[in-house]
Order: sequence, then C-alpha cells, then structure tokens
Amino acid sequence: MTTTGSGSTYDPPADPVHRATAAPAPNDGPPPRTDRRVALVTGASSGIGAATARRLAAGGWQLLLSGRDRRRLEETAAGTSAVMLPADLAAPDGPRLLAQAALRETGRIDLLVAGAGIGWAGPFLSMPHTDIDRVLALDLNATLHLVREVLPSMVAAGHGRVVFIGSVAGVVGVREEAVYSAAKAGLAAFAEALRQELLGTGVGVTLVVPGPVDTGFFARRGRPYHRSRPRPTSPDRVAATVWEAVTEAREEAYIPGWLTLPNRVRALTPRLYRRLLNRFG
Repeated sequence: MTTTGSGSTYDPPADPVHRATAAPAPNDGPPPRTDRRVALVTGASSGIGAATARRLAAGGWQLLLSGRDRRRLEETAAGTSAVMLPADLAAPDGPRLLAQAALRETGRIDLLVAGAGIGWAGPFLSMPHTDIDRVLALDLNATLHLVREVLPSMVAAGHGRVVFIGSVAGVVGVREEAVYSAAKAGLAAFAEALRQELLGTGVGVTLVVPGPVDTGFFARRGRPYHRSRPRPTSPDRVAATVWEAVTEAREEAYIPGWLTLPNRVRALTPRLYRRLLNRFG
C-alpha cells in the first residue's frame, strides 16, 4: 500500500498542477511582486507539511501550499493569505509546472520546504515493482526535479534556502522499509552534495531528520508504528525545528537530537552498530 507523506488518499487531478485561485495568464505582464518572504511548502495537505506551513504563516511568511488533497489544503490555508497549488509531483511535468505556477504567483521563492512523500512497509521481496517506482518517483526523483526548477531563481536573487524533510530511515536503514530508506538516504546525500555546489551563492541547504512522527502516515502506508523507541514526536515539534533551522541557517537538524548517535556509533564501532541494528532495526 502506498500513501502520501502528507496523509492524502486523494486521486490526483488529470493536470499535474490545478490552481485553487485565479491566476494571471502568462502573457498578462510581469508576475506580481511582494515584499514578504515567500515559502513554497510541498506535502502541505497534513502532517509535517501542514504544521510547517502554519508555523511559517505565524512568522509572517507568504505561503504557496502544494499537496494532492484540495480539501486538506484548504484546512491548512484557513486563516492565512496562502495560495493553494494542488499538484501531482509524481507526474512527469509535475515539478516543472508547480515551480512555474509558484513563480507566476509571487515572482520569487525564498524558501522551499520539500515535504511531499509516500511510504510502503513490508518485506522487499514482496514489494510490487510499481510500488518501488512510486516511492522513488515521489520521495526522491520529484524532489530533485522540483529543486532543479526552483534553484535558478534563488541563485539569481542571491539568497534562499531549500529544506529537505528526511527520515531516520535514511540514516540507519530500517528493516522492511528498504526502498523508503534508500530514497531518504539518497535525499540526504543529495542535500550534502548540493550544499557544496551552492557555496558562495547565498542559497543554503537544510536537512531535517525526524524519527517517527505522530501522523496518519504509518497507518496509511500499510502498517502502524509499533516500536517502543524512538517514541513518535508531534508534527508541531518538527515544524518548530524547521523554523529554527531556517531562522538560524542551520544545515542539519535531528528530532530528537539523540538520533545523531547511530552515525557516531557506526563510525567508531561498525560491528557493534550492526549488532544493534540487527537487534533493534
């Protein structure tokens, strides 16, 4: 079973990007400008994306919200001036069309929070090939293509930040979440490489690595969360960490902080690390 990381079970519209508000035609002149900082948040229908959007709105950001569930996007946008851009990022032109629609709205993107994703749980040998493709398409490929579309405007402006929502699964590799782990590990490696390429451009890269988060993600991926540790944290806590990372220009943040330990143990004592992983992973 696959589900969106935002908790959506909505079938995407035929068009990769559906507008929820009126927009000027491309030939109507230059895009509107705003003095407010602009954040594009994907996976904003619910969960971490919705909580992050609400935190950014409280901080005065102009929001562009994307997700596949229009009704839930409306709930996230309620009480704010957010513009909804429902989109299917897994569609071939989804990332490009979303970036174009976002830039038409405000003429700038100062912050991209890439939170869209799906999950799948179960033995890799029983995972259908179509689900392998779906997880990699949205959790990794679509994110890379969206960043590729958004970055030129940030680099041209001389400032901006890209925030990736990773996972502890991408750090340790979680049993029976092999493809999801691979996608999140790839995202972490991409964030590090991109950070090096963007040195001196004024554009920063942040990787936020939460452990389990108390959303509907686990139930909808096909298996509820059943481990005693780490205990699930709240999406609001993750959103607060994203806010702090953006305001402090941090490159990496783990939630909870002790999740940095597995990497340290692996570096110092690989054999002990794998024994622990075999027992608890």
